[in-house]
Amino acid sequence: MPVRERYTAKFVYLDVNGKQAGTGSEVYDSVEGYETGVASMISNLANIASHRGRLVHLKDADLFSVTLKCHDGGGELYFLSLARDRITVSSYTDDAIRKRVEMWSDSVPELA
Repeated sequence: MPVRERYTAKFVYLDVNGKQAGTGSEVYDSVEGYETGVASMISNLANIASHRGRLVHLKDADLFSVTLKCHDGGGELYFLSLARDRITVSSYTDDAIRKRVEMWSDSVPELA
């Protein structure tokens, strides 16, 4: 079960010449929030008018992460964070945990 989920949507506002007139980002705690939040940003005419530009959602710059609380067979608790560009293991004392996570992540093609 996730301890924390974060979904960050990135935006840029472009003026009539295609130059950056502003930027923005929004952070959500669920996929549903992310999806409806992006839609609301795109349709927020007052905010777009305030930036005096066209809003572009920078999907490739969006960030996603989840942190899981894990229980090792030896009884130790640790946290595993999965993000778009990294995996982080924290709060462990037994280095074997890090090695097992590394072996596991190497065995999952989407994570390797």
